[in-house]
Amino acid sequence: MNIALTGKTAVICGGSQGLGLASAREIALLGASCILIARSEGPLQAAVASLDASQGQQHAWFTADFNQPEKVQSVIRAITNDRIVHILVNNTGGPSGGPILAAEGGAFVSAFQAHLVCNQLLAQAVVPGMKAAGYGRIIQIISTSVKTPLRNLGVSNTIRAAVANWAKTLAGELAPFGITVNNVLPGSMSTDRLRSLFRANAESRGVTEATVAEEWRQEIPMQRFGDPAEFGAAVAFLASPAAAYITGINLPVDGGKTPSL
Repeated sequence: MNIALTGKTAVICGGSQGLGLASAREIALLGASCILIARSEGPLQAAVASLDASQGQQHAWFTADFNQPEKVQSVIRAITNDRIVHILVNNTGGPSGGPILAAEGGAFVSAFQAHLVCNQLLAQAVVPGMKAAGYGRIIQIISTSVKTPLRNLGVSNTIRAAVANWAKTLAGELAPFGITVNNVLPGSMSTDRLRSLFRANAESRGVTEATVAEEWRQEIPMQRFGDPAEFGAAVAFLASPAAAYITGINLPVDGGKTPSL
């Protein structure tokens, strides 16, 4: 099975921590040069230093705030100005939790810009190079909420579904060029994002974070939270030549928790 990414360049958004960094590490292990985008310079530098470079990879980083689409567009144009991006991993921190009726209208607008609009700008910039190279992988890190909405994540449920439909539409348009577009849906992975959800849920209910964590763990058939490296491996596989005939899918990486097919 050919999973080698030697000579390929990958852009990983939200790559300084969590599932973005886990994905970058696995993609780098397959031989790709990784360009990480996130908000803060310090964490980005540390993240790049943690990537495998044993195959001559040239890793780099750029800062951009995904609440500022024009900045994201400027950065991706700088990246694609002198190189082809073969792999794009779209990943942005999730909106704050809470009931959908409690959300202000602006929360939906901000999340739509940070997730869908930025994805669109990034894809528009990298697709011409992918077509020229005859190789392209666009992967979104979204949420299992695109299959079944999650409690107390009203804004996130709404925006994640929009991104999934955007990606499915794009997959159909790019399939004739051999460019695949897929979504990977994390369940409860051991990240700062998960811990923040525990905290918010505990505060709203007046219980301890440990209580919430145990309740959530019990809902997972595998009876444990996921390791970010396990998630990154799924992303790396979809980025590889071996996944050339897989496109337009939503792949849960959730220990079997999602109740739908």
